[in-house]
Amino acid sequence: MKTAVVIFPGSNCDQDVIHAVRDTVGSEVNAVWHREEQLPEGTGLVILPGGFSYGDYLRSGAMAARSPIMGAVKEHAGQGGLVLGICNGFQILTESRLLPGVLLPNKTLSFICRPCFLSVENTDTPFTGLFEKGQVVQFPIAHGDGLFFLPADELEDLEKRGGAVFRYVSPGGDGGDEWNPNGSVNSIAGIVNPQGNILGLMPHPERASEAILGGEDGRLFWRSVASFLEKGGRRHGLQ
Repeated sequence: MKTAVVIFPGSNCDQDVIHAVRDTVGSEVNAVWHREEQLPEGTGLVILPGGFSYGDYLRSGAMAARSPIMGAVKEHAGQGGLVLGICNGFQILTESRLLPGVLLPNKTLSFICRPCFLSVENTDTPFTGLFEKGQVVQFPIAHGDGLFFLPADELEDLEKRGGAVFRYVSPGGDGGDEWNPNGSVNSIAGIVNPQGNILGLMPHPERASEAILGGEDGRLFWRSVASFLEKGGRRHGLQ
């Protein structure tokens, strides 16, 4: 497994992700500056990490979506390569139209940083293949613009195709507004594109990959990706 972590001005979770992927699955990891125009040869997974790219000017992720490296990221995705956007990376994916929707300011209009519980809604993706459907995991969140929104017709299509991969829930797996920290529609915490190779996720699996951080649920996330790539990445037509 060979991973590229794209670093933008203002990224602050890049080293966390690099450590988590190396420690969990022993992946070769290359840090790629946003001004580059090519990804390292043989890259299987591209990660857009969390942070405040370009200081979140204009809209969160809007300026980073126009960085030179995003051309290579789009090409990689178009060829079936895996792309993961975490927190600000999710915002970049929506701003670059690699994923639908938009991330709006939290319903509280304040920055939220705390652990939260998620239900794994779809296990037929490269990122969740080792989980059980409905399994509850704990990943932390740290964002000010995390309210995922889609118009009603597009939201219906997303739900019908299983595009909502993670949802905010109670520790017991129950839904409800009280367990939805940012007000996202249908309590959605993470979505995948129709082909299954691009995932956007607001919570941080890299911050739940070691017991010393308070939990290890994130390790199964990284192992799911590694397992998929080790098998050749052939589901969903991916190579």
